[in-house]
Amino acid sequence: MAGRSLTRRSVLLSPLAPGLAAAPDRRKRVAAVVTTWFPNSHADVFVGMLLNGCAPNGVPRKPRTRVVSLYTDQIAREDRSRAVAAGHGIPIYPTIAEALTLGGSRLAVDAVLFVGEHGDYPTNELGQKLYPRYELFLQIAEVLRRAGRSVPVYYDKHFSYSWEKARRVYDLSRELRIPMMAGSSIPLTGRVPELELPLDCPLEHAVAAGYGEMDAYGFHTLEVLQCMVERRAGGETGVAAVETLEGDAVWRWRDSEAGRWSAPLLEAALTRAFNPKPGRPEQNARRPILFLIQYRDGFRSAVYMLNGHVTDWLFSAKRKDLAEPVSTHFGFLKPERLRAHRDGLIDCIEHLFVTGGPRYPVERTLLTTGMLSFLFESLRRRARVETPELKVAYRAPRHAYFQRS
Repeated sequence: MAGRSLTRRSVLLSPLAPGLAAAPDRRKRVAAVVTTWFPNSHADVFVGMLLNGCAPNGVPRKPRTRVVSLYTDQIAREDRSRAVAAGHGIPIYPTIAEALTLGGSRLAVDAVLFVGEHGDYPTNELGQKLYPRYELFLQIAEVLRRAGRSVPVYYDKHFSYSWEKARRVYDLSRELRIPMMAGSSIPLTGRVPELELPLDCPLEHAVAAGYGEMDAYGFHTLEVLQCMVERRAGGETGVAAVETLEGDAVWRWRDSEAGRWSAPLLEAALTRAFNPKPGRPEQNARRPILFLIQYRDGFRSAVYMLNGHVTDWLFSAKRKDLAEPVSTHFGFLKPERLRAHRDGLIDCIEHLFVTGGPRYPVERTLLTTGMLSFLFESLRRRARVETPELKVAYRAPRHAYFQRS
């Protein structure tokens, strides 16, 4: 477009002092591929912080990469992409391929920021938002395939509402040897109290608690669980079966012989909530939801979604070597550090783009994506669902990355 070309030209032709030449910008070049961009959307936050810097662990830092192109699948009513792109001299391309080739015929960027969250897309009868993440990623992968080489890709949130599509995303990333990181900011935010389970921790059971609707926020709560229990003795082995319960069935299971182990862990987790509503969760929670996770190694976890009782992400676990549960709150560190969760994620994204190495395994996102997809299937069937497909084994990093100050 003419307006964007003029903006780029004006940047290139900025006056310099006599005899001085502009130093070459050697930062990694990033193509941003997003579904849509409006105030406070994921695209607004992530691209904005890549452009303006972040403050991991409270220490302000200038951008280590530079955004050089943008593709938007939709233009929001309160669009910010055009104004921000014009202000930073970033060309907007009509296709993903052109965004990755800068309008040419060859791959011309060093990394891809892929944000497939938000936008005017349909929702199915179960409440799953049908984001075209898989379809957009295929276009990114095709450019890399044609180039015969890959660049790091950050893939926001879970891979897809569909397990089949999610598995294809993962398999393509391995086939093309894409250094990839996925997931959200929640595992990377502060923990109060600071809790890092040691690698090969002897865990007996675990509980996570969260809030919000089952799709987007259910994924966040599963991430809270998985980033902790993947550190159990023997490493991650995958999930054998899942089940979703709703309403009074949640409390009946908790108080049954099968679920009694989860009651003290739920209580321990809820002690970490910042502003819980007074009273019992069974009194306050509107349409409570419970995810039951049976891992392939026999480990069991429960995830309680408690709308109306808490607005936090909480974790608790029983270690075999300790008498009392360990527990923590995932979220904000201090009032002045409300962006702690975002700073941690941006720091990890830039680390991936600069070094080519993710700070945690992408298999975590594959497994949490699969859990959520089959939990929706369980909700549809009103029954436990066996998940032989979720034989996803991996090892957690020796030290967990999250915001600590």
